[in-house]
Amino acid sequence: MGSEPRFDESIHAPTRLRLCALLRPVDFAEFSTLTSALGISEANLSKTVRKLADLGYLTTTKQPAPERGDFRRRTHVSLTSLGRQAFDGHLAALQELATAAIPSDS
Repeated sequence: MGSEPRFDESIHAPTRLRLCALLRPVDFAEFSTLTSALGISEANLSKTVRKLADLGYLTTTKQPAPERGDFRRRTHVSLTSLGRQAFDGHLAALQELATAAIPSDS
């Protein structure tokens, strides 16, 4: 990971943490894929995405969906570099907590 450990309350909420974990290894994910993967409603995901986007952690883009005849667009969700840095730092902080909580077998 290589990030400075930093516990981030904004990411720690379960749905936000899972969303960041899904987005971390990819360039983007489609909104509909994320609702399915997280098992949440579109409204709940919209609220979660908006919260993280307001912090500068996520961006959304609309892409045409050529296979759809009604001109609807797909929404792509991506972690920003700031979001990746914050998520990596949060994971590092969680790793420190877990390491400290587990007694070593010396």
